[in-house]
Amino acid sequence: MISKNLLSSAQGMLAAGFLAVGILVAGCFAQSSPPEAKPDLSVSPNATATDAATTAAPSGSARRYQPSRFPKRANLYFEGVWGVDSLSVKAVESGEVIRFTWRVIDPEKAKMIHDKKFEPSLIDLQAGVSLVVPSLEKVGQLRQASTPEAGRSYWMAFSNKGRTVKRGDRVDVVIGQFRASGLMVE
Repeated sequence: MISKNLLSSAQGMLAAGFLAVGILVAGCFAQSSPPEAKPDLSVSPNATATDAATTAAPSGSARRYQPSRFPKRANLYFEGVWGVDSLSVKAVESGEVIRFTWRVIDPEKAKMIHDKKFEPSLIDLQAGVSLVVPSLEKVGQLRQASTPEAGRSYWMAFSNKGRTVKRGDRVDVVIGQFRASGLMVE
């Protein structure tokens, strides 16, 4: 009777040991980092491992979460009412220019956006500024104002002197009755 209790106790301890080792090994594999590149010591015969490790470049870059540019409901609104989609605002030319782009779906509905008699403006409430499309002597206004065609993308550029509007800001684009609110500057 004592030998049966001793045997079942030993089996229980053995099973517990295997379980503990299994958990330990699984935890080690789950937390292991990717293998790092070995330092190149062929550059200098007198180089040490610490010299090569300090000059080695990082193997990967950090990835940032990119939220959806535009809610689906807003996209459907702009398609149905204004005949445009793929609205985006980007800081270009080192932040000196903010470019607003869109794609025409229905040329008839998109005529107002392309009409030169309406002065476009980009409003950033956080920075407290309203940017305009500059007009250059030899070039004219920095915007496309041709007759809209379906499936074609168009753009206009707003002057951002002093770089008051920055990447990550939420802005509104206003052209006549057209207003796109809450666009994120990329």
